[in-house]
Amino acid sequence: MKEINRREFLKTSAAAAAVVMAGNALKGGKAMASGSANIPEVEKLKVTVITDNYYDCLRWNLNPPDFSFVKRYMILPGTSLHSEHGLAYHIETVLNGKTHAFMFDYGLDYHGVSKNMELLDIDLRKLEALGLSHGHFDHYENLNSILRHNRTKLKKGIPLYVGEEAFAHRFVNLPAGRYDPSGLNDLGQLKRQEIEALDLVRVVEVKEPTPIVPGAYLTGNIDRATEYEKGSPILFVKRGDKMELDIFPGEQSLVFNVKGKGLVVISSCAHAGIVNTVRHAQKIVGVEKVHAVIGGFHLIGAPMPKIQSTVADIKAMNPDYIVPMHCSGWEAVATFAKEMPQQFIINTAGTRYIFSA
Repeated sequence: MKEINRREFLKTSAAAAAVVMAGNALKGGKAMASGSANIPEVEKLKVTVITDNYYDCLRWNLNPPDFSFVKRYMILPGTSLHSEHGLAYHIETVLNGKTHAFMFDYGLDYHGVSKNMELLDIDLRKLEALGLSHGHFDHYENLNSILRHNRTKLKKGIPLYVGEEAFAHRFVNLPAGRYDPSGLNDLGQLKRQEIEALDLVRVVEVKEPTPIVPGAYLTGNIDRATEYEKGSPILFVKRGDKMELDIFPGEQSLVFNVKGKGLVVISSCAHAGIVNTVRHAQKIVGVEKVHAVIGGFHLIGAPMPKIQSTVADIKAMNPDYIVPMHCSGWEAVATFAKEMPQQFIINTAGTRYIFSA
């Protein structure tokens, strides 16, 4: 596979950016009828944030009374919770009295994430599925290590759900002189053959809304509708010999329908835009009421007008709770906190959210 030179890269990226900004290259999933996913209501949903960018051990007793469903982990002498620029979830649904568990994204550091799983009592033997939101290293880097070190705990043939291009080679274009003199920096690639060589998981690629365990749905490819959620102009993907702007057509988020409460939407990075993600979830489930929006919103470094538009549109949806984390960025987090003070929750690594009917 030949390498693309700097001039070819700039020419290709400029053309790709122009197309995307014109709205002609968006590849979110095809339009679907409202309620097409037919997601059953769950009696309980337990979301454990195994790792995230931020940890504060003194927040365990600072939740307002209305946030009693938020359980923080308090470290004690001899323990230490790990945080990093990565994200990993352990999620449980309870449907018809039966509990189902899966992991979604895996973070970066094996030792830190594994220690967190031990402290948080995550039992890998009970996992029914694995899911990956998209092919960025801060979400997949630790996957191989978890699989290799837990062969005797994980069920052989456990499905690993991914979206299209999860195994693509990705890059970021930084100012010349940062890391790589050309400005084009390699973000790595999750390799399907390495995963399958472990002879443990069964890779399942999805494009449509798909159940990962009972009561939990992957969104499938997310429809792009807003004028301002056009992705990042510095993220690229290699397709054959071409370097193209990466709009993450196959990035997956999660949606749940909690009995008596409404939708809980969980993203990892929301490269498709968190507003697009929530609206897509509402459409596929056929439920308008949003109980909580949780996850990375990928607004780090975004211009303030984009942040303000995002916050305004989420506020108009009137979710009961909003929990920006990971790649949301301080400016966006602060704006959500200011504009939605009664709904805003600051996330920390090790936090467990328990939603129930």
